[in-house]
Parts: sequence; structure tokens; C-alpha cells
Amino acid sequence: MAQAAGSLSEAHPRSTAGGAIVCYILLCHALRFRRTNKKLASYPYRTRADYRNMTTQHAFEIQKYLFELEFPFTTNKALEFALFRTYGIPSISRLLVATKQLSTPDRAPKRYVDTVVLIGEFMSFPPDSERANAGIARMNYLHSMYQASGKISNADLLYTLALFALEPRRWIDRCEWRKLTDLECCAFGTFWKSIGEAMEISYEEMQSAGTGWTDGLHWLEDLEEWADEYEKKCMVPDAANKKTADETTNILLWDVPKALNPAAYKVVSSLMDDRLRKAMMWVIRPTDWALADCDAVFQTNVERGIRLRAFLLRHFALPRPQFMKFQRIAEEPNKSGKTHLLEWVAEPWYIEPTFANRWGPKAWLKWMAGRPYPTPGKYGSEGYDLQRVGPATFEGKGLSEAEKTKSKLMAQGRGGCPFAFGGNS
Repeated sequence: MAQAAGSLSEAHPRSTAGGAIVCYILLCHALRFRRTNKKLASYPYRTRADYRNMTTQHAFEIQKYLFELEFPFTTNKALEFALFRTYGIPSISRLLVATKQLSTPDRAPKRYVDTVVLIGEFMSFPPDSERANAGIARMNYLHSMYQASGKISNADLLYTLALFALEPRRWIDRCEWRKLTDLECCAFGTFWKSIGEAMEISYEEMQSAGTGWTDGLHWLEDLEEWADEYEKKCMVPDAANKKTADETTNILLWDVPKALNPAAYKVVSSLMDDRLRKAMMWVIRPTDWALADCDAVFQTNVERGIRLRAFLLRHFALPRPQFMKFQRIAEEPNKSGKTHLLEWVAEPWYIEPTFANRWGPKAWLKWMAGRPYPTPGKYGSEGYDLQRVGPATFEGKGLSEAEKTKSKLMAQGRGGCPFAFGGNS
């Protein structure tokens, strides 16, 4: 009797703990899917036929929700990889090497941050806002100098646009706790089609350009087919690809200790497909089969790690609360009218040297690693003036041209539906 009572008393805590775990998992599921379903149900797009009416404003809101709350880590890495993937195209990487942008260690960090700033402005603020349109206008001016000389083609711009539209979906479907819905994919297509139009990118090369697209999802699928064919023709090995990719990888792995760099480079390589890896000239063909097997095992383990993270998030992680949303750009300018970044990757460009930024854990880690940290008077610590962002050769130039472009975009009321009133061509 005593033994039986002891067994029951031991079993009771175990069953209670097991029940608590099951209840917690069910709670995680309920809260995660409840928030997603509630968010998407707030928009009037119930069927595929409704998608053609999606506005750019709604597409922006859905995408921003995914980037800030639902999948912030993965979408941020996807955008970094989208920029990285463009360097597999020689016509793009050769220009960067020729201008020494993103191919030399003294210029690459700032050039990388400036790109983040310009894209971040129109991804972080509504499509009909001054900030979003000022970011597009400045970007258009910087591109126009190279377009006029034939150094940037429409195909290169369309391909770059395609990667920013497609990579987040690919990374989410591969790495996250759930896949995107058709409505969310439609939002990506609607938003980026509108951005392409604001950049005056022609879609004539796409298959359905003649007949038009029914909605953002149709446009996104057509863009994916075009981008795949473009890569087959243009993504080829080139020394400029490797030079630019190596320097960008150094930025992405800025905080990784040198002793761990070989493993970190393998992680980056394992995230590439064979086509990109060959174009970057990162392909290693060892004669030692044991080494080849080791690399295969490493890549398999990376994939397992991705699946494990997705499993843990799905079953054991509560949804990210609003106050913890990922935010890279300050919502309001400072007293001098400039804007600060809230997060930095490599050098702390445009980071406000507050007490927390200078003396917090991240700053101490940077200091111990011999890396720069926010310092008054250095790395644009006063913030950035959007109309002056870009390479030093364009400092203070193009202000009137960008202002005219911004005014033109503002007059278009870019928050509407890009597939209505003949806007599907």
C-alpha cells in the first residue's frame, strides 16, 4: 500500500507537468494563429477575385506586420540576402567594383547602410507619405546617373526589384513556423509592383505584360518566372561577383570572431543554391571525399537547425508583442531634422550616441572585439539627411531633381490599387 501510494504521488507531479506543457503548446498555437487570422480578416479580400482590388496601402500594412511582428528575423535576413544575390549578376557587380562601392572595406559598410536607409524609408512609411516618396526619389536620382550612361539596364533593375519581392516569401516558407497565405503573397506583389512603377521600371519583358495581371499574386508569379529565366542567362561566374560578395559577407559576419569565420562562411554558403554559389565562385571541389562528405553533413545540419527553430517557434513561442516590434528607422526626425537608425549591422552609421548605445551590452561587445561603436561626431552620429544619402560623389547633388520626383509621386496618390483603372500593365 505504501509503495502504491508513493508511485501515485510521483506520477501526479509528472502528469501535472505534462498537462501544463500541453496547455502551453495549445495556448501558443491559439494565440499565434488567432492574431494572424484576426489581422488578415480585417481586410476586405475574402476570395481570389477580391485580390484585384487590393490597395498599395493595405499591401504595405500587411507586409509591415509580417516584417515587424510575425517574422522579423527571417524577413530581415531575406532582404540582406536579396541584396547579396544581385551580386551574382556580373553587370551589377562590375559596376560596384568600378565605382569601388561595396567592393572595398573602407566604403562597403557605409554603402551598405545607405542602401538599407533608402529601402527602409519606403518600406517603413505609408506609400503616400512624404518619407516613402522622398526615399524613392533619392534612389531614382542615384540610379539615373548610371542609367543615362547605360551602366544600369532595365533588366538589372527589374531583377533587383524581383529579389526584394520574392526572397522574403522564399525565406519564410523555408525557415519559419508557417508558410505565407495567398493573401500575404498578393500583398508582396501589390506593394512591389507599385514600387517598380514609382521607379519607372518597365515590365514589358514579363510574360503577361501584353495582357496585364489580374492581381498582385499573378504579377508575383509572373515575376518569379521571369527572374528565373534571367538568372539562367545572366547569373554566371565572374571575378567581380566574388569580390563584391566577399566584401558583403564580411559585413554580414562583422561580429563573428575570426576563429569562427570558416564555419560562418560555410553557413552562408549553405544558404545559397548551386547557381548562386557557382556565380560567386564559392564552389569548392575537394579531391578528398571525406572533406566533401564533411561539407554535406555541415549543410544538412544547417537545414536541421532551421527546421528545429521553426518547430520551437510554432509550438513553444508566444507571438511577439507590439512593444517588441522590430524597428530599424526612427519614426520621427531629431531636433536638427535628421533621422537616426535604431539598429546597426557593421559600422554604427547614423546611430545616436546615447548612453544606452555607447555603454550598453552591444557597445561593450564591439569594444572588446576591437570594432567601432556609436561615438559623437563619427559615423554620421547626428543622423542622416535623406536627400544626401548615397556615395560621396553625389553628396549635395540632385536635390532639386529628387524634390520634383517626390512631388510627382505624391500627386499620384500611391496608396491606391495598382491593378485598377488600367494600372495592370
